[in-house]
This record gives sequence, structure tokens and C-alpha cells, in this order.
Amino acid sequence: MIITNDYQEKSLEKMASPHVVLFPFMSKGHMIPIFDLARLLLRHRISVTIFTTPASRRFFSDALSDTNINIIDIPFPENIEGIPPGVESTDKLPSMSLFATFASATKSMKPNFEQALASLSPVTFMITDSFLPWTLDSANKLGIPRFAYYGMTTFSLSLIRSSGDLLRTELSDDEMFTLPDFPWIKLTRNDFDSPFREREPKGPFFDFAMEEAMATSKSYGLIVNSFYELESVYVDHFNSKFSPRAWCVGPFCAATDLPQETRQESLEKPSYIKWLDEMLEQGKSVLYLAFGTQTEISPEQLMEIKLGLEKSEVNFLWVVRKSIDEVNDGFENRVKNRGLVVTEWVDQREILNHRSVQGFLSHCGWNSVIESICAKVPILTWPMMADQHLNARMVVEEIKIGVRVETCDGSVRGFVKWEGLEKPIRELMEGERGKEARKKVKGIGEAAINAVKEGGSSWQTLNDLILELTARRTV
Repeated sequence: MIITNDYQEKSLEKMASPHVVLFPFMSKGHMIPIFDLARLLLRHRISVTIFTTPASRRFFSDALSDTNINIIDIPFPENIEGIPPGVESTDKLPSMSLFATFASATKSMKPNFEQALASLSPVTFMITDSFLPWTLDSANKLGIPRFAYYGMTTFSLSLIRSSGDLLRTELSDDEMFTLPDFPWIKLTRNDFDSPFREREPKGPFFDFAMEEAMATSKSYGLIVNSFYELESVYVDHFNSKFSPRAWCVGPFCAATDLPQETRQESLEKPSYIKWLDEMLEQGKSVLYLAFGTQTEISPEQLMEIKLGLEKSEVNFLWVVRKSIDEVNDGFENRVKNRGLVVTEWVDQREILNHRSVQGFLSHCGWNSVIESICAKVPILTWPMMADQHLNARMVVEEIKIGVRVETCDGSVRGFVKWEGLEKPIRELMEGERGKEARKKVKGIGEAAINAVKEGGSSWQTLNDLILELTARRTV
């Protein structure tokens, strides 16, 4: 293996320096992992150009200020029906019901993208978000291999494809069914998002998803933010049954491996980190709560979360998008000695890597799951949308690094009363299942970090990909 690696490194050195173009979708949950992927590419001595829109340029330049990555912004379309002026990211949308409209509108960026692309030095390959299917046509026009970036696992991708015919049957929403390809896995219709769980799916989002899938099928490959050791069965299954190939080159977040203490030396610590420091000094463990930038939680559900946290008596740091004390019930005052509610933008990775944080109550967006794995923090799963229900199945049932909140009706999409939160919080933070999950995630976390180190599975996969595409350009 060492001989092969040395040979490949020398082969890359002899060839012209590869140049890769990245174009993430306009959503923080899609942008942030691409920043990390860019850093992984830099480790492989690749020059990187990354595309965005004017409103997001500052976010990009701040995140990548210590690199020589070329950032190009191209205009976002104006006067889109239903989209407020100036909105260039889905986390700024008034409602996620506008997603399909927003995503479809990005097609009008195509002429500017192609003009900018043609002006660049030769591009070895491009990685564009799967939510930007029109970029395949741009790539083909200029003879550039296109990879689709999927913010989900081969576990989820395999389960989705394996479940297709079963979801068209008369199964009820919460009736368990077994997958023929994976007989040890049981799912329900409610583990899938609408419209895909419908017997006859249709509508704007379904049409967009079909366009996305068609473009992916004609692309050179899929880039996956995961690593082979985590889901080897599903990587092998996917690549033996489907085309194009899925390349697991993550976890991307492990590319940023500078110790948090070093990064903070010249900066004033955020108030929430100071609070965590205080908890650590007192020997107290903390539960971190965050549900992502796009989850919509009803006032009734928020009330139950507050009750569950209060009754659990654990220390917690809760990050929310807006004030949770709109009804002024005095919650924050009552828990002020052991709980902190934050409405500002936070560095989630820094929180998860803080030594006081011993549990993560998460919506199970894949970015959050993989960041928690790399930080070796067990998860209390509360999936809400998209692929999150499948991610929760993976966390709890497949790799066993967490527990699940309890809904009052047993449905995976059911309402969670405070009792269904208090009990699993205690179990994760103090119980035997929590201890087992904590032990398990430490081992998986080590494997995750090793995967992107030189000689690791993801390092080698990315090296193979680069070599394959670089050789292709010289033929």
C-alpha cells in the first residue's frame, strides 16, 4: 500500500497541478461542508475555485480567509415570485414551502456561471451540489467532468432506492416493512419525506427531485461526506448496483483539525464558550441542543421542550433561531443556573468539541451527525425532515451511538410531550445506554479522523479520484 501511495504521489507531481471548481447550493448547511471539502482538496495540492452569490461572498471569504482559494460570485436571479428581494439563501426564506421555487430559480445563473467558468485556467473536474442539476449541462459544454455533491450517506441513498416499490403499496404511514436488500432494517412510510412517501408522488418538489436524479445519473460520480469504515456494506451495495459511483472522501469536517484552544488564543471567546468553560470548571457535563437553520417548531412543541429540559434537571446549551420566551413564561430565568439559551450564530463544532459537552440533542441533519461523530459525542435523535429520519435510524439502530426521543403516539413524526424528552435525556446523559453510546462513538470518532489522514480510506479514495481525473485530462 505504501508503494502504491508513493507511486501515486509522484504521478500527481509529474502532471499539471489539478484545478477543481466547487459550487455549493445556497444554504448554510450545504456551504459549510464545501468549505471543509475545499480544505481537503488543498491538502492534496489542488488549486480550488469556489462559486457563490454576492450576498454570501462575505460568509465565504471569512470562512476561507486563511487560504488561497479563488472565490467568484455570480448574480442571483431577481424578481422571483414569492421570494423576498435580497434573499439568496434558503435559511432566509420565509417558509421552506418555497424551496422548489428557490431551487428552480437558480437555473437563470447558468449563463454567468458558464462565462466565468470559461475564463478560468483549465478545470480538471467540478463538484457541484446535487440541488444545482443544471450545472451538468454547463460542465458538458466545456468538457469538464461533473461530480454531484450529496449531503447524505450511502446508507440513506441505498435505503431510498431499495424502498421505492414498497412505498407505492397500501402500507399505512406507521406500518413497519422490511427492505429486501437489507432484511435487518425495518422502516415506515413516515421515515420518508413528502412527497416521496406518497403512493403517487407529484408536485413541484417531486419534479425538481426527478430533474436532480437525472442529472446525477449522467454525472461522473457522487461525492459523499462519509467514510468507508462507517458504512462499508452500503457503499459496496450502492456501487455494485448503481451508477455513477459514490466516492466517500469524508468526513469533510475533519479537515479543520487545528485545536480550538489555538484558534481562540487571539480572539475574545464567545459568551457561550465562556459559559461552557464555567460548567467544565465546576465538573458539570452539558447537553447541547440544536435543530438546524431550517427546522420549524410549533409553539406547542417548544413548550414541551422547555418542560422536558426543566424536569430533566440536566445542564444544557440550547441554540435556537429566535427567542423562545415570546410568551414570557420565565423559563430562562428559572434555569439560569444550569441552562443557557443562545439565539446568535454559533460555531457548532467548537461547542461539540468542548470537554463539558457530553450529549447532543439533534434533528439529525447529516452535517450535525458527522460533526458529532468526529467530536465523539453521543446523540439524542429527533429527526424532523428530509433524510433526517434515515440518519436517526442509522445513529440508533445501525451504529448505535445514540438514543431516540419518544413520541406520544409511537410514530416517528409524532408530537413529543415533555415526558418523552425527559426520560431519553436522562438516559443519554446518565444511563447505561448513554454510557454504551459514548463508548461506541469514541471508537467511530477515531476511525473518522483517521480516514482523512494520509493513508486513510478517504484520503486514498480522494487520491485515486484525483489521479483518475488528472490522467484523463492528459490523454
